[in-house]
Amino acid sequence: MRKPFLKSIGRLLVVVLLVGSLTLSAAQSAWAARGGRIGGGSFSAPSRSFSSPSRSFSGGGGGYYRGGGGFGFPFVLPFFFGGGGGLFGFLVMIAIAGFLLRAFQNAGGGDGNNARLAPVSNSQVAIAQVQVGLLAGARSLQSDLEALAMRANTNSKTGLANVLQETTLALLRHPEYWAYGSAEAQRVTWGTAENAFNRLTLMERSKFSGEGISNVDGQVQRSTRTATAIDPLSQAPAEYIVVTLLVAAATKLNLPALNSTTDLQLALRQIGAIGSDNLLAVEVLWSPDSETESLTREDLMANYPDLRVL
Repeated sequence: MRKPFLKSIGRLLVVVLLVGSLTLSAAQSAWAARGGRIGGGSFSAPSRSFSSPSRSFSGGGGGYYRGGGGFGFPFVLPFFFGGGGGLFGFLVMIAIAGFLLRAFQNAGGGDGNNARLAPVSNSQVAIAQVQVGLLAGARSLQSDLEALAMRANTNSKTGLANVLQETTLALLRHPEYWAYGSAEAQRVTWGTAENAFNRLTLMERSKFSGEGISNVDGQVQRSTRTATAIDPLSQAPAEYIVVTLLVAAATKLNLPALNSTTDLQLALRQIGAIGSDNLLAVEVLWSPDSETESLTREDLMANYPDLRVL
């Protein structure tokens, strides 16, 4: 009798623990910090042009001209070569050779105009991520990023370069708040660059419970928090804010390993100096997005394990 009873009690405890864990995890996700987002970009592949050198031939009072790979007409081909030797015969042979060469080029490369542009498939793209964990005293940075999100032009490469520059400047102006940092850069092919960048973006955005403000590709959106319970983030000791920079660029990036504030300074300056001509995509993410919230040290270590003490 006791065994069935104990077995029933055991099953009941398992159910209670399972329900309790699900309830706690749901509450934690509901109370997770929201974030802000600014970004945009395009991964259109570059192209290079091919052009044939032009040559000209001239001689005597008459001549033959070949410019840009063309073949000039009318051209009189003599039926009798007797008495027509010398320079004229030489020009005839040159014309025939040029015509045959042009024919072989067209056969091998298709139409000349269509072959002038070809994608540079073996080019590489640098994808970089820089994260900064700041002390919660940097409250003004949250409001600065929110203001930037409201006015930024994320529809153009020039506007995105300005977003990147203003964000790095805002961070560089407050080194006294830097507590943690991480930096990483990798090179990928054009064919995989967009997918790699999107994966990084989604991974970072998934750490937010929502986005209070976002400006992406010219679309500005704002939302308000609707809390039905006491938010532990507002009750916890004010500790940290995290800013993440994601960049894709058609240039080389050699970011240092972050072991000090000097290393972080070098990484931010290198990222911020990328010009609009080389910039492909940008994501600026920060959490929490509200000045009344901050992350605890436990939140920081759980969601951003790559951060290192500076």
